[in-house]
Formats: sequence, structure tokens, C-alpha cells
Amino acid sequence: MKIITVTNQKGGAGKTTTVDAVLSALTLKGIKALAVDLDPQCNLTFSMNADSGKDNILDVLTGESKVQDAIQHLKNGDLIAGTAHLAAAESILTQTGKEYRLKESLEEIKNQYDYILIDTPPALGILTINALTACTSVVIPAQADIYSIQGIQRLAETIKPVKQYTNPQIKIDGILLTRYNDRTVLSRTVAELAEQIAQGLNARLFKATIREATAIKEAQISQKSIFEYAKGSKVAEDYSAFVEELLSFEK
Repeated sequence: MKIITVTNQKGGAGKTTTVDAVLSALTLKGIKALAVDLDPQCNLTFSMNADSGKDNILDVLTGESKVQDAIQHLKNGDLIAGTAHLAAAESILTQTGKEYRLKESLEEIKNQYDYILIDTPPALGILTINALTACTSVVIPAQADIYSIQGIQRLAETIKPVKQYTNPQIKIDGILLTRYNDRTVLSRTVAELAEQIAQGLNARLFKATIREATAIKEAQISQKSIFEYAKGSKVAEDYSAFVEELLSFEK
């Protein structure tokens, strides 16, 4: 079982979109997959049309709910929903061992899934630390601009103490470029920078790239996966290629 944290402290990098698309693609393949919405904005919870009023991930982290009870079985995959109250996590999760709450919870269900995907907030606080502590690997979506690339470098500095103190086995699977346009000089330049950063992190720059597409936003508004809303679209093909590349590393 593999637990992938999808993170980048820069907002708009495509974290939620990536988790949603990968979860849907894995589910369509018959692979048992679960997503966890750790973002107080709860965009993944909304886009998957989940019930935000049921047991959520904060209830699990505080011990008010069992992780099994918080799992919602949806048409595009299983989900543990987020809640806006996650914004107060820093003041709620204060006891010793707070960094391990998510890891301990997921241990209880690890035999039920092949993949668990964790969507994180655009901040390097206790929620992201929990996600990094719980995971086996990290995927970093990065918008094809210089600010998103700089966010990768700051994230790498955060991963170092996590690796030292709470998760020695953590590794970075790679960097996924989003909103990418290979016809522009800017995107190609950013890709070169991302390649250099990836090498420095002993990671890879995924060959697959995700283009910017209105269909993504329309699918989210419609609360459908990109494969359900626009199965034949180029951006659906992009995400399919990414999932195939991701799965190929496991063979």
C-alpha cells in the first residue's frame, strides 16, 4: 500500500485537481484508492460531492470519530471529507505526538487500499506535517511559473526535518508541471528549472504535464471527475498519462 501526499505551499498549483483526477483514474482501473481532504478550503470534498456534515478528518485526528466511520464511498472513489474547522488545527492539535495523528489513523485501514492520496493546504503547518509524516512518498504539483517553482524549494526544506525526526522513509516521487503550455518560452524555461530542482532532490520531473483547460474548472463546478465530465479531452489524456507514469514506477 502506498500513501502519497500531494503538496506545494504555493496555492493554485493543482493539488486538489491532481488528487481528484488520480483517485478517479485509479478507481476506474479497479484499484482500491482513498483520498483524504486535509485542506480547510474543502475543495476536494466539494468537487467529489461528499457529505461535509458526516464524520470528517478533523474528527478522526482528534479521536472523536473512528477512521472507518469517516470513509465515504463515492462514485469516483472513497473519501474522508475535510471541514472548514481544520483552519484551527494548530490550536486543536496540541498534545505530544500531534505529528503522528494521521499516520496512526491510516494504519487502521491500510489493508483496505492500494493507494491513499492526501490533499494538503497551501501552508506548511501541522496538517501538512501530519501528511508528510503519514506518507510513503510525495508528489509536488507545480504551476508552470517561477513562484510555484520557488515553493518547491521551500517545501524541500520542510521535508528535511520530517525525514530526520518523524518519517525516515519519506521520498519525493517527483514534480508534476500543471497549467503547462509547451509552445511558450516561459513553460519550457520553468520545465528546465524544475528538472534541475528535481535532480537536486533526488527525484524526477514527470514526463507527463498537465495543460490548462476550462474543462477542469467546469468539472469541479459540476462535481464530476474530469473523466466523467470530459472523458475525451486533452487534459483528461494528460492526467491518464500521469497516472500511467506513476503506476509504472511500482512495477
